[in-house]
Amino acid sequence: MSAKDDVISGRAWEEFCDTLKRAGQQILRPEAPVSELDRAEGWRYLTRLLRIGLEMHLECADPDFPAFFMPSHETGKIGADNPDNLYLMARINGANQYVLRGTRGTVSYLSIGTQKGGYETDGKMEPTGFLDAKDLALDDEGRFEVIVSAEQPAGAKNWLRIEATSNAVLVRQTFLDRKTERPATIHIERRGSDARPQPLSAARIQQALQRTAGFVDGTATVFANWAQSYLPHPNQLPLADQKVCQAAGGDPNIVYYHSYWQLADDEALVIHLPRIPDCRFWNLQINNWWMESLDYRYHRAHFNKHSATMAADGSVTLVLAHRDPGVANWLETAGHDRGTMCLRWVGSKENVDPELRVVKFSELKKSAA
Repeated sequence: MSAKDDVISGRAWEEFCDTLKRAGQQILRPEAPVSELDRAEGWRYLTRLLRIGLEMHLECADPDFPAFFMPSHETGKIGADNPDNLYLMARINGANQYVLRGTRGTVSYLSIGTQKGGYETDGKMEPTGFLDAKDLALDDEGRFEVIVSAEQPAGAKNWLRIEATSNAVLVRQTFLDRKTERPATIHIERRGSDARPQPLSAARIQQALQRTAGFVDGTATVFANWAQSYLPHPNQLPLADQKVCQAAGGDPNIVYYHSYWQLADDEALVIHLPRIPDCRFWNLQINNWWMESLDYRYHRAHFNKHSATMAADGSVTLVLAHRDPGVANWLETAGHDRGTMCLRWVGSKENVDPELRVVKFSELKKSAA
C-alpha cells in the first residue's frame, strides 16, 4: 500500500495509535513502582514525550526550513533533564549546510553540538560535532555566526562539524542563576538554498506519525532500562558509564553520575561532596522513577555551584528528605518515596565521588553536621 492509501484510509493513524499503546508497557514494567503518584506520573510522562515528539518529527521536522524547539523543559522531560539548562534542538540534514546566528548572552555555560541517530531508531543520539562557547569568536557586541557543514569553509571563524548522517543540532545553556543571567539568542537557517515550503504530503505525515510514536516508545524504553540498571546500588551514586551517556546525547564536557534512591517516611539521604573540584559548573538533581527532574518550579529538586551552601572546609552536604530537616541544602522528595538522581561535573579537572548514607530523620541534624 502507498502512503497516500494509508493516510486516506486511516491506517497511518491506526499504526500510530498502536505504537503509542505499546509504549504503555514501559510504565507497567515489573520493576517500576506502582504507587498512585508514580503510575500517574508515568502516564503523564508518555503524554509529555508525545508533545516533544510531535515538535521534533512533525512541526519542526523539515531540515530545509529548520527551527529551534525545546526538547526538554518544565513540562516535558527526558533522561534526567538538567533543571539548570535551557535546551534547544533543530532538525537538519547532513547533506545540507546551515548557519547559526545569535548573541552569547551571559549564561554560565553554552555548548552547541550535532548528533545522529534517535531514540526512535537505534536508541542513541551520538555526537558528530561539538563547539564550546568558550571557543566562539564574538564581535564587540557579543554576536556570533557559526557555519554548520561537513567541511570547514575557508575563512570561517566559527565552524560546527556535521556528517552525512547528522540529523540534529542541540544547544545547551546552563545557568548558575536564572534570575540574573541572560540566555543566548540563536537562530538557524539553511545556506545556499532558494527552496520554498511545500504543502503537507501523505508521505510526510505518515513518516512524522511513525517517527513520533517510535520516539515515545523508544525514549520510554531507553530510560526505563537505565532506571532498572540502577537498582543494584540504591542510595549510592557511582560514576556512570560515560560511553553510554555520550551515546545517548550527553555533553562531552560533562562527567555524569546516575543512580536510584528509596527512602522510608522516617529516613533521609545525606549526600556529601568532600570537596568541589576545579570545574566550570556542577549540580546534583533529584528525579522521579521515569528520570524526569522533579518539578523545580515549586520544589527544591537540585542544587548547583551557585545555590548550594558550602561548609568552611570546602565540602558540600545535601540532604534528601520528605520534610524540612532544618539544615542547609534540603532536597525535597515532593511526595515520592523513590526515584533516580544525577550528579554532574562540568569541565572538571578531576572527579570527586560523592559519599552517601541513609540516616533516621530524627538523627539528621547531628548526622549532617
